Amino acid sequence: MPKRILQGVAVRDARDKTVIVRVERRVMHPVYKKFIMRSKKYAAHDELNLVKSGQAVRIEESRPISKRKRWVVLAEAAKPVEETKPAAKKPAKPRAPRAPRKKTAAVEAGAEG
Repeated sequence: MPKRILQGVAVRDARDKTVIVRVERRVMHPVYKKFIMRSKKYAAHDELNLVKSGQAVRIEESRPISKRKRWVVLAEAAKPVEETKPAAKKPAKPRAPRAPRKKTAAVEAGAEG
């Protein structure tokens, strides 16, 4: 029987050799027939501590490793952090200063009275 493979986002990496992965799935609402998102968190074994919080990972079903850990992070999904660099932000365009607002006749009449 093949092992299940899930894809999710690492939400916590504080523990040694463990990462918490949130896996989202789309489910149709039974009454309203709209698709809604459901999520579940899994504790996965990360032997080399390569996965960091916010990183997309794939996890595979495995034998029980501890009380809550029954998943292992796949090696190709866990790339070292130095390899994955964030995209550089574009510098903001300088904006021209705004012209002062013109006073309307109603505002001028109110200021006199």
